[in-house]
Amino acid sequence: MAEQARDEDKPICEVLQVLGAKWSFVVIAELQKGPKRFNRLQRDVAIVGTQSLTDTLRHLEQSGIVRREVYPTVPVTVEYSLTDKGLDFQATLAEMEKWALRWRKPDGEKFAGEDAPGSKTVGAG
Repeated sequence: MAEQARDEDKPICEVLQVLGAKWSFVVIAELQKGPKRFNRLQRDVAIVGTQSLTDTLRHLEQSGIVRREVYPTVPVTVEYSLTDKGLDFQATLAEMEKWALRWRKPDGEKFAGEDAPGSKTVGAG
């Protein structure tokens, strides 16, 4: 009998370890618009707290998704941008956004149930 792969060895698990943090997608989506300094990024993703943004950027940098560039100015200027690896994720993120829009409830709230987008409940009568 073939040995089953452990969950942590599956590619999707590897992706989730890198991108599964709560705010990763929000930060990546914002950095797709171009390089940003921390304060500008913080304003643009105001839903994310300062410490959470710092932690997310650090994690994404360590994972090779985000580049942190320090400029020798006074005061020091730090700019964040997507690496080639981060830019490569753009098409996937765009598809995820399409999926979210397709399954959003008509009133714009969260996601619809198990039924097809915009359909009535199956079997209701």
